[in-house]
Amino acid sequence: MSLSNVPMIGVVACNQQIGLHPFNIVGEKYLLSIVNGAGGFPLVIPSLGLDLPTAALFSRLDGILFTGSPSNVEPHHYQGQPSEAGTSHDPKRDATTLPLIKAAIDAGVPVLGICRGFQEMNVVFGGSLYQKLHEVGKYIEHREDKTASVDVQYGLSHQVNITPNGLLHDICGLDVADVNSVHTQGVDRLGNGLTVEATAPDGLVEAFSVKDANSFALAVQWHPEWKVQQTPFYQSIFDAFGKACRLHAAKREK
Repeated sequence: MSLSNVPMIGVVACNQQIGLHPFNIVGEKYLLSIVNGAGGFPLVIPSLGLDLPTAALFSRLDGILFTGSPSNVEPHHYQGQPSEAGTSHDPKRDATTLPLIKAAIDAGVPVLGICRGFQEMNVVFGGSLYQKLHEVGKYIEHREDKTASVDVQYGLSHQVNITPNGLLHDICGLDVADVNSVHTQGVDRLGNGLTVEATAPDGLVEAFSVKDANSFALAVQWHPEWKVQQTPFYQSIFDAFGKACRLHAAKREK
């Protein structure tokens, strides 16, 4: 692909131990969603747990995607109870993404959060999380069947009700849409300054935007990166994100 007039979009990595060494890794589906969905080119942002040179980063990036992950935000970031033994965490990612989200939004860099990224954004704005939705007692099953094929796991699972006249409604033009559901955790207390954009049939918040953001700032609990080009609703989200990134690029280059 030609990189002329293509927005450069950062994609945050997970810090994961593989064998004897730590790796920074990103699922290919996220990288391809930037190329095929948003019309951009992905650049991996490593989660090293160090202070990022945000000014230099934002001078080169036109948007940032905060991805999903097998790991969960450590609960001390939202004053939650310690996780059950064996829960997967990624403290270096927490140390990287939680400050980066707020800095990016304050700088007017377009951001899209997916699954863990959605949960990170809620925590950054003072929200809290249910660590095990299936144990709360008032929610439908939001977890995937881990014994099923990946196509079944990421297949459409339930509908979401889209807030009338909200950002997501403006993006897709739908009142109701079908989504996949591949998560154990979810929003308990919604963060300050966040606007609900969609809810599950059980009332769980499934999407929100940042009310006073200077640019595109949307987060969704489902996985719109999955086969994005085959699902018009998912594609509409990446279309809007890509458009915002191109507008930001144009402003940055002036």
